Amino acid sequence: MMWIMNLANSRLDLSLLATWGRGLYGGSDWLAFEEEVFDKVTTVLGIITAINEHIIDTAPSPMHRGSAEPYSFPYPLCISALKDLETLIEVVAQHYYGDDKKWNFIAITEASKVLVRLALFRNSGYKMLLHGGETPNIDKQPDAYSSQHENGGFTKPGGHGESDYLMNNHAQNLEGRALSALNRFGENARMVSEPVWLRRVQQQHAIMEPPRSVVQRPTISTILSEKGLHGALFLAGEMLFIARPLIYVLFIRKYGIRSWIPWLLSLTVDFVGMGILSKVTESSSLRKEQQFHLSISEKNEVKRRKLLLALYLMRDPFFSTYTRQKLESTRNVLEPVPIIGFLSEKIVDLITGAQTRYTYMSGS
Repeated sequence: MMWIMNLANSRLDLSLLATWGRGLYGGSDWLAFEEEVFDKVTTVLGIITAINEHIIDTAPSPMHRGSAEPYSFPYPLCISALKDLETLIEVVAQHYYGDDKKWNFIAITEASKVLVRLALFRNSGYKMLLHGGETPNIDKQPDAYSSQHENGGFTKPGGHGESDYLMNNHAQNLEGRALSALNRFGENARMVSEPVWLRRVQQQHAIMEPPRSVVQRPTISTILSEKGLHGALFLAGEMLFIARPLIYVLFIRKYGIRSWIPWLLSLTVDFVGMGILSKVTESSSLRKEQQFHLSISEKNEVKRRKLLLALYLMRDPFFSTYTRQKLESTRNVLEPVPIIGFLSEKIVDLITGAQTRYTYMSGS
């Protein structure tokens, strides 16, 4: 495992070095070949890292073995692999087919990610996707600590209530372990005292008995019946978030990267999705059964999505029209300053080189 972690740590250095070279030297043939090699190595390392993290994250601990229900299909791993593979696809497609036709291959990759994310969205019970589906949304209680604190169930951390809560929790754990040990002892004693024929009859009865019903995940019909219009809006907002990268790429493929139509349409889709999510989660006029309560991880995901809007400053045509001029003017101002001028020049070159790749600024 250590060599995998060492390779993963070098992944960022390789990517930055390739991007730096692209920003400094532009389009020379030997550097393009070197950059392609860097991106291939980075993609392989990214996939290895994703597999390694998936194995670590999905391995059950001794205390919680069997407590969590794993996904039948490794959706997060598949999404991470597609994201890493997309960079290599863009580099190879641009090298062999040019800047215009590479969008066909990027569109196919984005469509694949949309299908996997929609399948994950359905399989998870239509819960919000965290980090585009790379992180499973396993929080079952929406911000339980804060809601119980508001209802008077808990006191704030750091007070006397915290120590009482920890002591009670520890006592409950000890009590549960003691009861579990007594139950196991009783079961063992009963199994020893029971005759063999009775145990066989019980085993056959257990085999013929239908399994216990598992917890049913929410469906679209149940969400619509329970949440009404706001449930439909929530589903629409999440689907817009999932489909937005594909919509953006399809319109770039039609109108070109220099057109304002894909940029404005993509920004509109993001704003509409964020507005819908804000409406259904923060509206106080809804009935209690129709309200959406976000967990802590889901609230962090909302903040992350808002931060991703800053990437529109780095996407063409906004970057080539406004952002690049601001960066170059700042570099010219800082250029006479020792050390700072040198660093600012390298940072601007790095940003300019990274901006030429869709996958670096896609936010998908």
